[in-house]
Amino acid sequence: MPALDAASATLRLRGIWMVACAAFCWSTGGLLQRLISADAWTTIFWRAVFAAVFLFAFVLWRDRGRGLAPFKESGWAGFAAGFCFATASTFYIVSLSLTKVANTLIVLSTSPFLTALLAWVVLGEQVRTRTWVAIAAAIGGISLMVANSAAAGNLMGDLLAFVPPLMVASATVLIRRKRNVRMAPAAAVAAVLAIVFTWPLAHPTTIVAEDVLLLILFGVGQLSIGLILFITGARWIPAAEASLISLLEVILAPVWVWLFLGEEPSRAALIGGAVVLLALMAHALLDARDARFVNAPI
Repeated sequence: MPALDAASATLRLRGIWMVACAAFCWSTGGLLQRLISADAWTTIFWRAVFAAVFLFAFVLWRDRGRGLAPFKESGWAGFAAGFCFATASTFYIVSLSLTKVANTLIVLSTSPFLTALLAWVVLGEQVRTRTWVAIAAAIGGISLMVANSAAAGNLMGDLLAFVPPLMVASATVLIRRKRNVRMAPAAAVAAVLAIVFTWPLAHPTTIVAEDVLLLILFGVGQLSIGLILFITGARWIPAAEASLISLLEVILAPVWVWLFLGEEPSRAALIGGAVVLLALMAHALLDARDARFVNAPI
């Protein structure tokens, strides 16, 4: 069925680009957090507030006249995906507060492996050899990036760092499994749950006027639009590949800090980043080649 194959290939490429754009949005988080003067928990709280307002407005605008029906239709899957994303973002901050950033990044780089294994067990998705190679290269590159700053860290922080990649892997597989269910409401649920999680530790009234615009950008641009892009794009590509592409966030994050704040990355970071980018580019080019062959006239 050539027409169906061509349509699937088009959706696959669209999914790749959307997940890559989601990683681009998420990668600005480190820069925004550096620019905001509020403490981490207060920052996350207000980011979640602005994200929730935007995401609820987006869902209501997209499904005009249907009220809260889209949230009901997303059912348990939407709530579960939202819970996974909210838990991932919260435990990421907890891990960073207990161990070295380098340790957390190394653990986060296991996300594609966890996603691939979970997708194989739950969905029966066979992971291609080139995807395994790209995942291994990406983890090696990220490990090289943080080699100079890696330290023993704190055992509890290191263990908690496994929660975010496991939660993201679970959400990715769930989105893939329930691809016919609109998951935008899940992003709104994630924001609301993040507010609940961070409320006890935040100091909402301490923010200054200079931080308000940055917090809006943090909640709307970095978190909300990133989640919408990822949730939409991840439906059209294998779960392992979605997780692999999302590693662009780890590569781009130090670039923005370097460009805007002058914090130069180490040589190891540059080499490791180049390894990851080459692995992702090679994987994407092979996917594009396959799509071109599928779309070629018979």
